[in-house]
Amino acid sequence: MRLLHTSDWHLGRSFHRVALLDAQAAFLDHLVATVREHAVDAVLVAGDVYDRAVPPLAAVELFDTALHRLADAGVPTVMISGNHDSARRLGVAAGLIERAGIHLRTDPAGAGTPVVLADAHGDVALYGLPYLEPALVREQFGAEKAGHEAVLSAAMDRVRADLATRPEGTRSVVLAHAFVAGGEASDSERDITVGGVDSVPAGVFDGVDYVALGHLHGSQTLTPRIRYSGSPLAYSFSETDHRKTMWLIDLGADGTVAAAERVDCPVPRPLARIRGRLDDLLADPGLARHEESWVEATLTDPVRPAEPMARLAERFPHTLNLVFDPERTEGDPLVSYARRLQGRDDRQIAEDFVAHVRGGTGPDGAERAVLYGAFDDVRVDAAEREVSGR
Repeated sequence: MRLLHTSDWHLGRSFHRVALLDAQAAFLDHLVATVREHAVDAVLVAGDVYDRAVPPLAAVELFDTALHRLADAGVPTVMISGNHDSARRLGVAAGLIERAGIHLRTDPAGAGTPVVLADAHGDVALYGLPYLEPALVREQFGAEKAGHEAVLSAAMDRVRADLATRPEGTRSVVLAHAFVAGGEASDSERDITVGGVDSVPAGVFDGVDYVALGHLHGSQTLTPRIRYSGSPLAYSFSETDHRKTMWLIDLGADGTVAAAERVDCPVPRPLARIRGRLDDLLADPGLARHEESWVEATLTDPVRPAEPMARLAERFPHTLNLVFDPERTEGDPLVSYARRLQGRDDRQIAEDFVAHVRGGTGPDGAERAVLYGAFDDVRVDAAEREVSGR
């Protein structure tokens, strides 16, 4: 069975205030063309269809058009909600839409109920696990802990239990939206950390033949059977070196991945990160290749130059982001402060602050629990707002 694995469309998102709707429409044209050209048997969309819980009307219209085109192509599509989506909104009329071959999996309760397709070698059960916010689904899944690993493990237990009831030789595919250990993140994914646990081990997905992941924006192969498709477009300059693709997966008769091919997505405009003193950037002939790119420029001038954006735009008219990182001496206090923060997460920085204001004494166990609880409360509140669309 030939599967086309994609994710993280983020319909409605812009890139540093540049609208991307036309580029997203071009991607969806490309997706439908790929389905037809490569005789795809099923399309897998692993979450973050929209960029926010209440998407703009133009994004909804684009999504509606895409659904119609996929249905007209006669190719089943399985789609899950991600952490950017409002699961309830995305799943509206899912039962009716399913009659057209578009299977929206947005309700965690359906984790163990697959979409069953068949080819010449028998059945393939496709299980859609929507993004699972631990604080909201822990009780529903009977998970012992409120963490991503606990709730995903519980959901996968339901998958394996259902799979055990199916005829021998039934192949299995899981769609999930999660940060799996070993994956490489970029700046444009919304953090899905709760309780300080930001990733789940790949072993959570043991027992199935292929895992189509969403959330991380770079295309990645964690194992031959566990892959991220990545986003079809770049959504931050941290993705400058990404090759934006979809996975074309051939699932063999025995469930192994017989072939995996990356299908390139259209690039609206290349990205470039340039760094140096302003005068040097304007004069360097080696940067000519970036003159038509979307540019992020980091200026290292010791003193901020006059009208830097206007001057950069004369040579690089598509400069979108300007960063100042002045050259400093080793003795500069700002250098040592930046080094102290490097590689530290929010909780560690907060603990360091407590130690700083108390003369070197950091928080004890009880205080640390209160501190971490405050971070988690903010996370849960944000997740509930996302679900409700507030």
